[in-house]
Amino acid sequence: MSRFFAGSDSDSDSSSEEEVIQRPQVPAFSFSDDEEEVKRVVRSAKEKRYEELTNIIKQIRNYKKIKDMSCMLNSFEELQKGYLKAAPVILKEENGQTPRFFIRCLTEMEEFINEMWEDREGRKNMSKNNSKSLASMRQKLRKYLKDFEDDVAKFKENPEQPDDEEEEEKQEPDQDSDNEAPPKNQFLKAPAKPVIDDKDEPSDSDEWPSDSDTSSDSSDDDESKYTSMRERFLKKSGTTHEDDEEKEEKERRKEEKRKERKDKERRKMRREDEEDGEGEWETVQRGVAIPSEKPKMFAKDAEIDLNLVIKKLSEIMAARGKKRTDRREQIELLHELQNVADQHQLGPAINVKIKFAIISAIFDYNPKVSDAMKPEYWVKLLDRMPEMLNLLLSNSNLVVSDSITEETENLEEPPYSIRGCVLTSVERLDDEFTKLLKECDPHSNEYVERLKDEAKVSSVIDKTMKYLERSSVPSELCRIYLRKIEHLYYKFDPRVLQQKAGDPAVSKDEITSVQEMEKLCKYIYAKDGTDRLRTRAILSHIYHHALHDNWFQARDLVLMSHLQETIQHSDPSTQILYNRTMAHLGLCAFRHANIKDAHNCLVDLMMTGKPKELLAQGLLPQRQHERSKEQEKIEKQRQMPFHMHINLELLECVYLVSAMLIEIPYMAAHEFDARRRMISKTFYQQLRSSERQSLVGPPESMREHVVAAAKAMRNGNWAACNAFIINEKMSGKVWDLFYRADGVRAMLTRLIKEEALRTYLFTYSHVYDSISMAVLADMFELDKPVVHSIISKMIINEELMASLDDPTQTVVMHRSEPSRLQSLALQLADKVNNFVDSNERILETKQGNFFMRGANQGNFRDRQNYRGGNNQNWDRQRRDRDRNKD
Repeated sequence: MSRFFAGSDSDSDSSSEEEVIQRPQVPAFSFSDDEEEVKRVVRSAKEKRYEELTNIIKQIRNYKKIKDMSCMLNSFEELQKGYLKAAPVILKEENGQTPRFFIRCLTEMEEFINEMWEDREGRKNMSKNNSKSLASMRQKLRKYLKDFEDDVAKFKENPEQPDDEEEEEKQEPDQDSDNEAPPKNQFLKAPAKPVIDDKDEPSDSDEWPSDSDTSSDSSDDDESKYTSMRERFLKKSGTTHEDDEEKEEKERRKEEKRKERKDKERRKMRREDEEDGEGEWETVQRGVAIPSEKPKMFAKDAEIDLNLVIKKLSEIMAARGKKRTDRREQIELLHELQNVADQHQLGPAINVKIKFAIISAIFDYNPKVSDAMKPEYWVKLLDRMPEMLNLLLSNSNLVVSDSITEETENLEEPPYSIRGCVLTSVERLDDEFTKLLKECDPHSNEYVERLKDEAKVSSVIDKTMKYLERSSVPSELCRIYLRKIEHLYYKFDPRVLQQKAGDPAVSKDEITSVQEMEKLCKYIYAKDGTDRLRTRAILSHIYHHALHDNWFQARDLVLMSHLQETIQHSDPSTQILYNRTMAHLGLCAFRHANIKDAHNCLVDLMMTGKPKELLAQGLLPQRQHERSKEQEKIEKQRQMPFHMHINLELLECVYLVSAMLIEIPYMAAHEFDARRRMISKTFYQQLRSSERQSLVGPPESMREHVVAAAKAMRNGNWAACNAFIINEKMSGKVWDLFYRADGVRAMLTRLIKEEALRTYLFTYSHVYDSISMAVLADMFELDKPVVHSIISKMIINEELMASLDDPTQTVVMHRSEPSRLQSLALQLADKVNNFVDSNERILETKQGNFFMRGANQGNFRDRQNYRGGNNQNWDRQRRDRDRNKD
């Protein structure tokens, strides 16, 4: 009987199954029953739905590797729809239990999305589409996982347990690859098996047996067991007709195949980890990590001597930089080689050589030069570097130089000669320390802990200085001295001021940081042959002097070096140091009451409106569109560590107060001058913006306090001005940041009184015929000699038209200056004259002198003479009036 006709009997009983028929291309005349004309692949609804889910999961994992968030979001939405389709099958055949491979996929997605979300730098570099997709997928996944909380919790308890359904899907290609047809008993639904405990071998009750499990002989035997094809495809309620031995054999084969696939997966993961450069993952069994074996360096019976260790060291270092080299393993090998050399006491030279190799390997562990190294390797580096320097300092017959070649190295007998450069390693260590500080959050405990390592770095630099002073190579000494200076110049030493004040607690013979800076900088001034080192040394020296109130020494160094003329040709880091130096020089001048000098030092920084960028203390987000990602990365590398920052609010306050003390008296003296110039543009803008406001409330910010104080000073009210500048709020924000803040506040009050007196005299001098200096001294709470001195300077500088009457101690006003109406009339006359002259010049350029008639020329000369006569008459009248008064 033909299979085509036999199959019709089972149509009504196989409705829950799907039949896929593939007809091979055979000649039409071949009708033999012995040949296989049709190949049937029968799959259940469960297999079909699970295959769809598995394909979507594979897509998700591929998109996860390339970090394509947009496509991953689309696949996740397809996964949700696919699970809804598979829900009836899961309820029917899995008793409502969610497949483990589905839960594994959701858990992996959750971990991956959390990692991507925490990586802020990575999110910044994402495209806009990927960034939106990541946020959307994070929200959707968190909401979706609430329906599977129990399943996810169970999965996380034992994530290593295999996924049966996933293994099932992997077996399907094996079935299709065989040429034989599937066994006929495959169409029978297997009965449910009892749940096996975890300790026993896992059972695969739902798996379909592969083609390899049975042969054509067994299929022929099965045919003899059934009388009709209908019996073959009917569901049986009892057990299958297979023997127990066949069952065990099949289970054993399945277990072997599963183990083979798992081994392949492990090997694949291991290869991927090695390619990533992070080494291998350690397999953890039941919460206990397997201790990794130490790498074996030599054979047990090998006779270890110096040449063998050198040969092994060369082998390890030959793999440096190659693609497949495991950098972590290389560091471990070098440490093991160090232990071998120490055990066999092969001499200090080979120890130094190996330590150099270890330090180089630790530096090489980080593939990206721009990124900071990992903290655990930084700790190893800090341990190895002092060990190497101690060996060099304790053995005077050790010579390390990069000019020594590998052929001329001598590691066997003293004097030893080793190829290497200590200075380069120390400089790189110092640079790595700066990178680590920039990577940390400055407001966290991690930054404080990392900053504690500066003492160790400074100790390494000191030891290197001692070692290099043996050879006395000027170029190398200048480089290491500059490193010491850069760790010293920004630190405040209170002993300097105590020693200057004659404090008995500090002896005069004690060496302070100022004296140490003097010694290091003078050596660089004398011996250095490069402009860059000398420039940085001078700027650091000026900074340190300004920090300790040595105003005159700092000012003289600036004037003698002429750096302000050539600094624009320096590299960016040196320009940043120059800006920092000028900022502290301005603060020093302010503390010494040199207001004009303070203003001149700070004006270039503050007028630009971006002191934060000029001092390398951060990037302005407003200017983000002006720079590319590469420029932003370069500028971030130039930023100063947080503990070296200068308080920007303090700088701005000092600048605005200095501008107020200069600008307000000047504005009062030239109130009606049409040609008045602005001394401080920034301060003038703050003042004008405040005047434009219709309603001005009490000051809150630092700028508002300074503007309110300026308005009070314009009216000659020094007390109100002083109250706005020096109060509890301003002291907490600004003035308490100064060393000996009470002295700064007292100096500022004195300056406010003096400048308020000058402003009062400029503003109200036309009201008085004479005024008593005693009254002025009481009004401004100044001593009479101070008032006398201020008024005398104003008269000498021709700022005030008055004279002093010493017997009566009064100031007699001469009233030679014009009144307000006269000043406005003079301004109008000047502007009209300028307008007429400009019109005549324009007419002259258009027509030329040839076309001007004699009458016009005569009129032009008459107007010029008339203006000159008017000016002469005005001067003559003023002199006559002054003579009559006298």
